[in-house]
Amino acid sequence: MIESWRWYGPFDRITLPEIAQTGATGIVTALHEIPYGEVWPREVIAARNAEIKAAGFDWVVVESLPIHERIKRGEGDLSQLFANYRQSMAHLAAEGVTNICYNFMPLLDWTRTDLAAPVARGGSCLRFEASKMAAFELYMLGRAEAEADYTPEALQKAAIWHQQATEADKDTLLHSIMSGLPGAYDRYDIAGLKAALQGYDGLDRAALRSNYKRFLDEVIPAAEDLGMTFGVHPDDPPRDILGLPRIVSDAEDIDFILNAVDSPANGLTFCTGSLGANPANDLPALARRFAPRVHFAHLRNVRKDPDGSFEEAAHLEGDTDMVAVIAALLAEGTASGRVIPFRPDHGHELLDDAARGTHPGYPLVGRLRGLAELRGVMAGLRYNGA
Repeated sequence: MIESWRWYGPFDRITLPEIAQTGATGIVTALHEIPYGEVWPREVIAARNAEIKAAGFDWVVVESLPIHERIKRGEGDLSQLFANYRQSMAHLAAEGVTNICYNFMPLLDWTRTDLAAPVARGGSCLRFEASKMAAFELYMLGRAEAEADYTPEALQKAAIWHQQATEADKDTLLHSIMSGLPGAYDRYDIAGLKAALQGYDGLDRAALRSNYKRFLDEVIPAAEDLGMTFGVHPDDPPRDILGLPRIVSDAEDIDFILNAVDSPANGLTFCTGSLGANPANDLPALARRFAPRVHFAHLRNVRKDPDGSFEEAAHLEGDTDMVAVIAALLAEGTASGRVIPFRPDHGHELLDDAARGTHPGYPLVGRLRGLAELRGVMAGLRYNGA
């Protein structure tokens, strides 16, 4: 497996020379400055790739080539958006960048309610607090039907939080929820989010699946021609959010996607954190089952609560048997001869991480700790013949 590191290019507070000191050899990045739906110019891709190579790395995964929301909604004439997407693919392939990670989550990307929840023995982590999300939906957005999406315990805590919350608390919660959009240009206030959600009225699970299949029909044949692979990132969290359906959350969803266009180019980004937040998912079993179609791995751990809350755990702690997952991916590499890139996903803010002001979930020290732990697991498994 290729040790890689997510880098946000000119927006990142962590430099390529600093990343080099982690021992990672691959870079995972994107052209975050280009608005969704526009073509990525080949010369801009080439310049970014040259910068990465000059620092001693390979650009191993594009994360991500984002999908315009109109495609997810199935709205209007999409021919130009699909053509632009395929042109960006062609430009990437021409520069030797052929592995694309993407997601099909409508409107919001990963969603958390707390960006600096305290961790035992110091440091902080990302957290999804079900009661805070319920308070946001019910009392800040006024979405009464959200009551059906939460446990009685979460709803009771939501009411208490709302009664006690200051305007600053509400602003912080909105900021946290919006922070999962690192490459997007849209950041919403409450009025803006309400307006944006109206564009998804009537979009149910079946409609979103249909729109997703259309996307795959449009891009996977081009990926085959270009020698590219696609790996869809699972929903984070793996549950409906703000009344919007999410359709990449469990084994049944993944089966649908991989069979919608049955091609080796149509694959999965195996994110142990996103899939691990669903109590119904058996991560080692999923890794063994879908390993032949895994093109990229995000390795992180979560600790779940009965009310649907969860938080980022240390990479070898939490609820997921990380050793078993890694063993399955290493076995796939041995069997197929493929080398799967992975990165230590999300990390605790440790030591002086908080002072850097990095993207939420992407500190230097916390991810370095995670990479070192994952590297140790892989070394031990290889020593024992895995």
